[in-house]
Amino acid sequence: MEWQGVVTLITLFSVLSALTLTRVSADLVLMSALAFLLITGILGPAEALAGFGNPGVITIATLYVVAAGLKETGAVQWIARLLLGHPKTEKGAQLRMIAPTGILSGFMNNTAVVAMFIPAIQDWAQRLGIPASKLLLPLSYAAILGGTCTLIGTSTNLVVDGMLQSRLDINLGLFELAWVGIPLLLVGGTFLVLFASRILPDRGGVSEELDQIREYGVEVEVIGPGPLVGKTIAQAGLRALSYGYLTEIDRGGRLITAVEPDRTLQAGDRLYFVGAPECASELRRIQGLKPANGSVHKLNIENHQRCLVEVVLGPEFPALNKTIRDSRFRTRFNAVILSLSREGKRVSGKLGDITFRMGDTLLLEASHQFVEQYQFRRDFLLVSALNDSTPPDFHKAPRALGILASMVLVSASGLLQIMEAAFLAAGAMIVSGCITASRARRSVDLPVLVVIAASFALGNAMTETGAAIWVANGFLGFGALTPWMALALIYLLTAIFTELITNNAAAVLMFPIALALSEQLGVSFLPFAVAVMFAASASFVTPLGYQTNLMVYGPGRYQFTDYMRIGLPLSLLVGSVAVGLIPLVWGF
Repeated sequence: MEWQGVVTLITLFSVLSALTLTRVSADLVLMSALAFLLITGILGPAEALAGFGNPGVITIATLYVVAAGLKETGAVQWIARLLLGHPKTEKGAQLRMIAPTGILSGFMNNTAVVAMFIPAIQDWAQRLGIPASKLLLPLSYAAILGGTCTLIGTSTNLVVDGMLQSRLDINLGLFELAWVGIPLLLVGGTFLVLFASRILPDRGGVSEELDQIREYGVEVEVIGPGPLVGKTIAQAGLRALSYGYLTEIDRGGRLITAVEPDRTLQAGDRLYFVGAPECASELRRIQGLKPANGSVHKLNIENHQRCLVEVVLGPEFPALNKTIRDSRFRTRFNAVILSLSREGKRVSGKLGDITFRMGDTLLLEASHQFVEQYQFRRDFLLVSALNDSTPPDFHKAPRALGILASMVLVSASGLLQIMEAAFLAAGAMIVSGCITASRARRSVDLPVLVVIAASFALGNAMTETGAAIWVANGFLGFGALTPWMALALIYLLTAIFTELITNNAAAVLMFPIALALSEQLGVSFLPFAVAVMFAASASFVTPLGYQTNLMVYGPGRYQFTDYMRIGLPLSLLVGSVAVGLIPLVWGF
C-alpha cells in the first residue's frame, strides 16, 4: 500500500475519533475530511464530490419534501389515532404501536414517523396510564426495523443502493429487501412485545410543572359534526395533555367544572384548558377542535402561514391601560390574542375585558412574518415564535396519503425508478397544496445530506488507494474465512461502526471494505451490500447510533444503560436472523 492508502486510513481513523469523542458536528468533520483528500491530491474533484450527485442522496432529499407534506396535513397523526385504539394492557399497547409504526416507516422516512408519533404516544400513554418510557424506545426500534423492509424506508438503504447503481450498475427493487426486513420486523417486534415491559424502567414522562412556567388559559370548541362528537374526554385524548389540563366545559351557557374522563363531548362544547404556551399548539394537532376565539377565523392569513407567537408588552405599546376589546389588536397587528399571562399566571375573566399592562405576555396566532416584522419594534420587549406550531390542515390528509400511495405503486410496479417517483410525489405535494414551496425548501435537512454526500469521498478514497483491499486482506490473514463467516464479520463491524458514528457514514465506509472482501473470496457482492444495509440501520445499543434513538431519549427520560439493557439482546437477535437469511435470499 502506497502513501495515499496510509494517509486515507489515518484520515478515516481521525474522522471516527472526531465523531466518537468530540462534539464537533458530523457535517463539519466529514467536509473537512473531503477537503483534505481533495487538497492532498488523493482524490480528484469528480471522485471527492461524487456523493453530491449520487442517486440515493438525491432521493433522500426529495423524500424529505414528501414526508413534510404528510406532516403538514396531519396525515400521520390521523392514521395514529385511527390505529392505536384503547388496549387494556402494556403488551397490547406495544403491539398496537409497533405494527403501524413499522408499516409507516417502510414507506416514509422513519425519522419523520418518530417525530410525529412522539407527542401522540405521550398523550396515548397518559390516557392508558402507561409510563411513556415503556413505549417510546420500542417506538424508535419499531421505526428502525420497519425502515429496513423497503428501499425507501431508511436513508441508509438508499445510500447503499445509490453506490450499487454507480459502481456495479445494480438496481434493487422497492420491496426486494422485504424478504429479510419483514422477518426482522416480526422477530424484533415480538421480542419488544414480550420483553420491553420487563426490561425498560418506569421513568414516567416529561411533564413540566405548571407553577414554574408561563400559565395561559386556552379555549377551544368542539366541531360538529366532527370526529370528537360522541367521544368521552379520555377517548378524545383531552384528559392528560403534555402541556395543559382541562378545567371546565361551557355547554350552551351551562358551566361544567367537574370534568370527568368519561363525560361525552357534544358539538359546540367550549373547552377551557390551563397550561403552558405549548398547550395551544398541542390542541391544534387534535382533529375536531377549533379555536373558540372567533377572531382567529377573521385573520387574513392562510392556514399554512400561521403559527403561535409569544410577545411581552413594552412601555411603548400603544394600547396600554386599554381593554383587549377596545385595543383593536387584530386590525393593528394582523394577529389574534388567544390568551394573556401576567407575572407567570393566567388572568381570569373574559379575555375581551382584560386591561393591558406593561410586562403582560400574550399568546398570539399570527403569520410566520410576524416575528421578523416586530422583533425590533418598541411595541414589544420580546417576540418569540413557538416551534412547530403551524396547525395541520387535516382536510388535505387524504390527498397526501394518496400521493404517497401513488409513489409506492408507481415505483413497485417498475414504471419508474424510485428517484423519479419521489420527484413526482414531491412535486405533487407542492402543486396540490399539501405543502408550500417555501416550507418544502425548509424541510430538506441539509446537514444530514452533507454528511451522507461527504462520506462518499472517504469511501472512494478507500477504494482508489487500495486501503479497502488492505483491510480485507487483514481480515483474511486471521485464517480461512468461509463466505458466511465473512458476511457475519462485515455485519458485526458495520453494526459496531453505526453505534459509534452516523448510520449513513458507517454504510459508506464499510461498502468498499465489503466489496474488496467479496472479491478476494470470489463470491457475489450483493449479499455483502445487503448486510451493510441492515447492519448500518440496526442501531439499538446507544442513543447516538441512530437519530430516532436520540429523539426519544429526552421525552422518555432514559439513561444510557437503558439502551444497552434492551438493545444488546435485540441487536444480537436481529443480527443472527439477518446473517442467516441474507445468503438464503441472494446467495453467494
